[in-house]
Amino acid sequence: MKAWVLHGVNDLRLEEVPTPEIESGEVLVSVKAAGICGSDIPRIYQTGAHVHPLILGHEFSGEVVKTGPGADESWQGKRVGVFPLIPCKACVPCQRNLYEMCRAYSYLGSRRDGGFAEYTAVPAENLIELPENVSYKEAAMLEPMAVAVHALRRISPSPEDIAVVCGLGTIGLLLVMFLREAGIKNILAVGNKEFQKHEVFKLGITEECFCNSTKQDASGWLLERTGGVGTDIFFECVGKNETLNLSVSSTAPEGKICLVGNPASGMTLGKDLYWKILRSQLTVMGTWNSSFTHSAEDDWHYVLGRLENKSVMPETIITHRFLLDKLGSGFGIMRDKLQNYCKILMVRY
Repeated sequence: MKAWVLHGVNDLRLEEVPTPEIESGEVLVSVKAAGICGSDIPRIYQTGAHVHPLILGHEFSGEVVKTGPGADESWQGKRVGVFPLIPCKACVPCQRNLYEMCRAYSYLGSRRDGGFAEYTAVPAENLIELPENVSYKEAAMLEPMAVAVHALRRISPSPEDIAVVCGLGTIGLLLVMFLREAGIKNILAVGNKEFQKHEVFKLGITEECFCNSTKQDASGWLLERTGGVGTDIFFECVGKNETLNLSVSSTAPEGKICLVGNPASGMTLGKDLYWKILRSQLTVMGTWNSSFTHSAEDDWHYVLGRLENKSVMPETIITHRFLLDKLGSGFGIMRDKLQNYCKILMVRY
């Protein structure tokens, strides 16, 4: 089969490799769509992966074409999404069904072979069946959508809250989408590209509720929009020190800050901002990954239900689609910022 194989830093190759042998409890998935995550780009060009060689890709969907020993044969032929985190099932978080916080997990596309390939081996326990009206392209976005929903549900905003989403990459845009779907009316969006304004407009955000932080003072803009009080909810989706500081300085007394963005560098808070957290009794909360327990209450089923009833439309933020053998162009676009982009997908149908 063909696959994109990372052999080391800046050494990604499209190669012919053996089709995976499936082990006990696994199935073979014919990959139909896969998304490039922002985390894939430093993995390819700067840091490498946990093991090499490695087939990348952790946001993908497909069809089960073979079941291994110990796997439920009823998966054969099913259309599926794939939860990429493989929990150890033994650590304390796993024993509490908090698999996203597993202390000894494996992970498709970063610790074992993933979805930038024609086929991949997947534990049957990591599958979720797709309704007929959910496309493979939509299902390839289940993972980032569930990450956004996990942050949303940890904060649990009220309809009357003023919520800020700072950082309008894929996760930030999906947060805006799900905040609106949840009935949150007062959403302020802070980005750093004019292109992002047009993307949030598609999601129903008006021009007066968008701040381009490269052209405006975001701190002053947020205080002006909130009557000098600050926002009730602040989703920090960037992972930089200046936006961490912005989140604290711009949040109202008893407000909530959700830290979503992976840190790009060291993070520090000055004394005045630390005092702000204390004296305004702010809640600062982390979020990580998403919940997948096979329960109707988990994040993946929350997302899938909304995809099925069409109350969210993630295809609005898909900007590029490439066939498998052309996917190198997608990696280049994201690395070199050659074009404006949101979600870039590999599609095989």
